[in-house]
Amino acid sequence: MSSASLAVPRHAHPDSARIAALSFAIAINLVALLAVLRPMAPPWVEQLQQLSQTEVHFIPPPPKAVEPPPIELKPIVQPKAIPQPHTPPLPISPPALTSEASANPLPATPPSLATDGHATPSATVAGPVEATLAYRAIPLKYPSQALRGHMQGTVLLKVLVDEQGVPQEATVEQSSGYALLDRSAREQVLQGWKFQPAMVNGQAVRAWARVPVSFNLNQL
Repeated sequence: MSSASLAVPRHAHPDSARIAALSFAIAINLVALLAVLRPMAPPWVEQLQQLSQTEVHFIPPPPKAVEPPPIELKPIVQPKAIPQPHTPPLPISPPALTSEASANPLPATPPSLATDGHATPSATVAGPVEATLAYRAIPLKYPSQALRGHMQGTVLLKVLVDEQGVPQEATVEQSSGYALLDRSAREQVLQGWKFQPAMVNGQAVRAWARVPVSFNLNQL
C-alpha cells in the first residue's frame, strides 16, 4: 500500500470568534430575562423577609390560681325547748253590786207575798216589792270561751221585773267565780226570760226576784 492512498483525518478546531459571539448573546438574553422577571416577584416574598426581621416575644402564662381551702360544714344543733309551766287561771272575785241596785233599795218592811206572787189585801205598796216569781227561761247558751276554759258555776241574780213580767234590771248578788259566766247569765236573762208579774191588791206591780242561773258542763 502506497502512502498516497492513506488519508489521515483532520480534527476541526472551533472558531474562537464564534464561541465568543454565542456567549455574549446568551448573557444578553439572561440579563433581559432577569429584568423582565424581577417586577413579577410575588409580594409574599417581601412579607417573609419582614417577618424574618421581626422580633418574637413570648408571653409568659398566667400564674396558677390558688384554690381556697375546703369549707367544713357542721350540723346545726337545735336548741332544746324549754317547758313552759302551766299556770291555772285564777278565780275572779265576785264583783260588788252595781249602782243600779243601790238606786232601787229594797223596802225595810216589804209586804208579805204568797208563793204565787200575790200580796195580802192589807199590804201597801211603796215601791218595787220583793217576791218569788215564776218565770219561763229560754235554753241557756254556754259561752264558747267558757267551754274551752272548762268554766262552770251558778250565778245568783237579783232581777227587777215590771208589771208586764219583763225583766228591766239584773245585778249579780252572788258570783259564779267567773266574770264571763256572770256577764253571760245577766245578758241572757234580760234578753229572753219572761216572768209572772207580782200582784198586790189585785194589781200587777214591779218586784225584785232572785234567780239562780247554773252553768254545768255535765248537762250539755
